[in-house]
Amino acid sequence: MRIDILTILPELLQGPFSASIMKRAQDKGLAEIFVHNIRDYSTNKHKQVDDYQYGGGAGMVMSIEPIAAVLDKLISERKYDEIIYMTPDGEVLDQKTANSFSLYENIIILCGHYKGVDERIRQIYITKEISIGSYVLSGGELAAAVLTDSIVRLIPGVLNDETSALTDSFQDNLLSPPVYTRPPEFRGYKVPEVLLSGNFDLIEKYRDEEAYKRTKERRPDLLD
Repeated sequence: MRIDILTILPELLQGPFSASIMKRAQDKGLAEIFVHNIRDYSTNKHKQVDDYQYGGGAGMVMSIEPIAAVLDKLISERKYDEIIYMTPDGEVLDQKTANSFSLYENIIILCGHYKGVDERIRQIYITKEISIGSYVLSGGELAAAVLTDSIVRLIPGVLNDETSALTDSFQDNLLSPPVYTRPPEFRGYKVPEVLLSGNFDLIEKYRDEEAYKRTKERRPDLLD
């Protein structure tokens, strides 16, 4: 899978992709992540990528020309399955969406800034708009990193145990059940006996029941 991320602050994305699972995925050749600086495509001598909004009002708007230039270049080089814009008014990211994106070959992610991008970019290029929650960040970079992580970890071969992602929260519209490791008792708190029993049928039943119980208590909307 190839993911191209368009941003005016590429330095914000250096950390998330240079360690742990994201680094492993790239080292294995399972994912390619390219970060493009939109300023490199500005024809302004100061590399300006924003301007005042028509009609007045507080806040600047990301200019259309440099974004269109980098998008045109990428689109001319390969076919993209989705061109995604990270925006608070987009569709809220969930596990089902991450699952579907993980099957793609090529994705572009555009990070917004200021008051957002010129609306014509959204009309001409964007095929999907994604939000990571009902709040506003300083820019789309952190949201793009979240989206990328949620996708890449699902690619077969990225995780050491490929079945691990299949038992994550939300995969079956349930939260994950409680998990435990050694020691079997800590400060009077004990690991449930069923998990120590070795009876995998009972363990599976226990986990299903606990997952349902936790979902009902914490996220009953998922059961609807």
